[in-house]
Amino acid sequence: MMESNVKIPEIFGEMVFNDKVMRERLPKDVYKAVRKTSRNGTHLELDVANTVAAAMKEWALEKGATHFTHWFQPMTGLTAEKHDGFISPTSDGGVIMEFSGKELVKGEPDASSFPSGGLRATFEARGYTAWDPSSPAFVKDGSLYIPTAFCSYGGEALDKKTPLLRSMEALSDAAVKVLHLLGDTDVNHVDTTVGSEQEYFLIDKELYKKRKDLLLTGRTLMGASAPKGQEMEDHYFGVLKPKVSEYMHALDRELWELGVPTKTKHNEVAPSQHELAPVFETANIAVDHNQLTMEVMKKVADRFGYACLLHEKPFEGINGSGKHNNWSISTDTGENLLDPGKTPAENQQFLIFLLAVIAAVDEYQEILRISVATAGNDHRLGGNEAPPAIISIFVGDELDKVLQSIEDDSVFSGAGRQQMGMGAHVLPHIIRDTTDRNRTSPFAFTGNKFEFRMPGSALSVANPNIVLNTAVAEVLTQIYDRLKDVPAADLDTAIHALLKDLLAQHKRVLFNGNGYTDEWVEEAHRRGLADLKSLPDAMPHFITDKSIELFTKHSIFTKEEILSRYEILLENYAKTIHIESLTLQEMVRKDFTAGLVRYMKDITNEALKKKELLPDSLCSYENRILQKLDETSEQIITALDILEADTLKAEKIGDILEQAAYYQETILSEMETLRSWTDQAEAIIPDEYLPYPTYEQMLFSLR
Repeated sequence: MMESNVKIPEIFGEMVFNDKVMRERLPKDVYKAVRKTSRNGTHLELDVANTVAAAMKEWALEKGATHFTHWFQPMTGLTAEKHDGFISPTSDGGVIMEFSGKELVKGEPDASSFPSGGLRATFEARGYTAWDPSSPAFVKDGSLYIPTAFCSYGGEALDKKTPLLRSMEALSDAAVKVLHLLGDTDVNHVDTTVGSEQEYFLIDKELYKKRKDLLLTGRTLMGASAPKGQEMEDHYFGVLKPKVSEYMHALDRELWELGVPTKTKHNEVAPSQHELAPVFETANIAVDHNQLTMEVMKKVADRFGYACLLHEKPFEGINGSGKHNNWSISTDTGENLLDPGKTPAENQQFLIFLLAVIAAVDEYQEILRISVATAGNDHRLGGNEAPPAIISIFVGDELDKVLQSIEDDSVFSGAGRQQMGMGAHVLPHIIRDTTDRNRTSPFAFTGNKFEFRMPGSALSVANPNIVLNTAVAEVLTQIYDRLKDVPAADLDTAIHALLKDLLAQHKRVLFNGNGYTDEWVEEAHRRGLADLKSLPDAMPHFITDKSIELFTKHSIFTKEEILSRYEILLENYAKTIHIESLTLQEMVRKDFTAGLVRYMKDITNEALKKKELLPDSLCSYENRILQKLDETSEQIITALDILEADTLKAEKIGDILEQAAYYQETILSEMETLRSWTDQAEAIIPDEYLPYPTYEQMLFSLR
């Protein structure tokens, strides 16, 4: 049952060693040193680290912790943790609880068992974790979790946090220079802020455990559609089912205690699909919190008898799940640099940052596409449920007219915000926004932020934010270089010329129409926009001179780190589809065909019995079913043999890009062919003969 009278201000951050706790428990000089390190990246002396560690340990013990762990995000896209106890034996046979500054600041996990893309050999095992003081530690499940970066013995980044922090610094440095040039010299630091809308499915845990494909791959590899899907449009924002509501409440409570500011929850479009959305946070904390959110979602679901599915496309024929990445830029003086204000046409600062983002997205669209490319997300992108794989930007009618006035050197005359009447006196008049929303756009301006809608639900949002931050930092650097020597008296004219040039060079990426149509695809091709439908199509753009120059110039990645990530992403893609292929083969050969044969046998026996009782009976129904299943079973065996042979062939391909492309072009296609035949047979076979739960049972079982 749900608790009543939950006092959110009292429980929020209860399990977090946050700024409030540090102020209370640390000496003033130590607290200031930690804050300085967190903000400016200055070195933390060992005596300061020891003081912090002692206070953190005492606090964690009070919260029930017995262990600590350096919590990091390797290139698996998941999180990693090794738990060490606080206990230290004493000479009299007892123990004391110890935790030093050295243990806080640095850990040494084995780096050889994590993806490194050739950066580390198997025998080169040493790796380091380093405390990230900008992301607060927390207690969960009896352990003190310390957010950390992860690098190799040679200093190469083996994680997602390190390049994210580098990209945030690069953007801050570039943005501050531009702001100072514009006269805003009070700004010393700029942060990117992120809010990630997390979509997910909930299904019955017992049904989940009976689906080998869900257990091993996260998605259903076969299964006929249920008679009802999402066509009635009755699930989106629908009434929450009682137990689902209890789950969401328990999830909120646990996340609030961990300092995650979840705010919105609702049913999504597909049956059994839901969404959770938090308030904006600084990018690295938002990324940590999203990883934590996904972990807690699964844990709480298990407690409620559910399985939480985070795969981008767990079910065929209905919407998959995404993770909209809401991104903005804020100064340390509290200003949102993407807020157009009441007069955007006259807001010079806003227009510079707006066009910097537009130019960055256009110039580096291929790399931005790579940042969201996974085997799972490729199933989702481009269908009429998610943005197309072609990146374009929606700015809305008002900003479109503002940009048009810059291009034409004309005066912008805004329509202003209009009052809407609802046609009933009892209803209030509301103010119409200056622009509509375009749900088909992959990258949309939504008032004071950009909403990047391409990331998949299982993705770490570190990747797209690394690319966005770096690309915008590069454009801002170019803007600064162009304007830095302009005399103050000529600055306004120079800025107008700059904006006009940026718009002329990058307006091709602006599109306010329907991104789902074939006409847009044709138009995008005419404009020269990239149409990279799959990860193998996109990956070569990651190792071009242009990409390497971007990331090395801003010290986000070394060339070696880029090449390693290229290898890891392709290898992960190939392995994912390989596992899916083997799983599908096993399900069909060992499980599905057994049920199919048993049903055909029973139908045959029933026909023979009927013939004995009614010699003149044609047994038309039985014969028709048997004929259909016999033809289908032949197709199944043929498709299965082809898939098996080609999967063996795929394993032997030496070049990683060639192998990934073969899995995408050949193996996935053959899996779809096999599935089409098994789904046809499943639609005829009664449920009791099937070795796994059906779509109808899984999607409509929650109460």
